[in-house]
Amino acid sequence: MPKYLIQASYSKEGLQGLLKEGGSSRRDAIRSLVEGMGGTLDTFLFAFGDRDLYVIADMPNQESMAALALTAGASGAGSIHTTVLLTPEEIDGAANKTVNYRPPGK
Repeated sequence: MPKYLIQASYSKEGLQGLLKEGGSSRRDAIRSLVEGMGGTLDTFLFAFGDRDLYVIADMPNQESMAALALTAGASGAGSIHTTVLLTPEEIDGAANKTVNYRPPGK
């Protein structure tokens, strides 16, 4: 199952909801969302800095991840950034593929 890093930054409204409901309630809601799409929640952490939230989740496919991201992003509770994560074995497979590429100017 593909693995994704989801980074989120809360809007003012999202932060107000977080203050009202608490952090563990938000984790449980995200777990339910991910599992409802057929995925599993690996990591859920709040943070200081540019992003307020970091989530690592396994999702069954890109369409499921896109649906989750679109729904969360459209809620107005904040912004979401999604990164596809690769395992070392997937990199091994990529490194063993033959690619016919010519750099510009060569």
